[in-house]
Amino acid sequence: MRFPVNHALPLAALIMLNGCLGGSGSKVEAVPLPTNGPSADYPMVLGDSFNIGGETYTPVDRMNYDAVGRATFNDDGGNSVTAAHKTLPLPSYVEVTALDSGKTILVRVERRGPMTNERLVTLSPGAAAQLGLSGADGAPVRVRRVNPPEQERAMLRGGGRVPDRMDTPKSLAAVLLRKLDGGAAKSPIMAPTPAPTARPAPAGPKAKPVPRASNTAPAVEKPAPAAATEPAERGGYFVQVGAFSNKESADSLATSVGGRVVSSGRIHRVRMGPYRSQRAADAALAKAKSAGYSDARIQRVN
Repeated sequence: MRFPVNHALPLAALIMLNGCLGGSGSKVEAVPLPTNGPSADYPMVLGDSFNIGGETYTPVDRMNYDAVGRATFNDDGGNSVTAAHKTLPLPSYVEVTALDSGKTILVRVERRGPMTNERLVTLSPGAAAQLGLSGADGAPVRVRRVNPPEQERAMLRGGGRVPDRMDTPKSLAAVLLRKLDGGAAKSPIMAPTPAPTARPAPAGPKAKPVPRASNTAPAVEKPAPAAATEPAERGGYFVQVGAFSNKESADSLATSVGGRVVSSGRIHRVRMGPYRSQRAADAALAKAKSAGYSDARIQRVN
């Protein structure tokens, strides 16, 4: 039996009609589409807690993860820029900084490990080469979770690499390195709030020295209370990177972008600046967004 062709029907409908009424018994199977775009990173896997040498690790989806420790290396991942971590989601993305040089790269976390308490992260040969740490087992590193744009995610998923991040300032790298050397060997150390710039004592016969806070790491000082609420100069600009109800989260972000925390009640805002020109503020905004903070914005003080 033949049926007249209805040219108004789409091709998919004609195929179904032929399969249902043609009596041939043929079936039209759906062809799965390849997964790409942001959906290629989901669902993220956490998994159950596990034990290494008497120490328990519980995977958790922590967006503000920021720690220093020591790296190890193996052949997993080949030339791709990937890593293994004990608790971060799989997959997730981190900036890894070599504290000896300040060099920073973007890495995709794809595996669990390292299976030793003395190491924080395992880097693939490709990641180690880009970071300049090939074969340097135990190299001091900083691992900070970020949210990169999809274009960079896709490059790492495909086995490529993205351009190096801006180098971490040597002063901050030195502070983190001292913290690591002075901390417990088996536990990663959360990155501290950056040391503020020391202010000179006022001139005149009545000048008093600025007191220094006592700290096991001499280079890290507690900021003066007034510095946290100091406004931008009139007519200037600053970049607001984020706002948090948790002070620790705000401090961690301020460390990573070289900004400061401005607190108002229970809200802690992370700001960069002030800047005297729109051009300088634009450059700071680009830096914040390249680090994964897409909600960062410029604000002007009139």
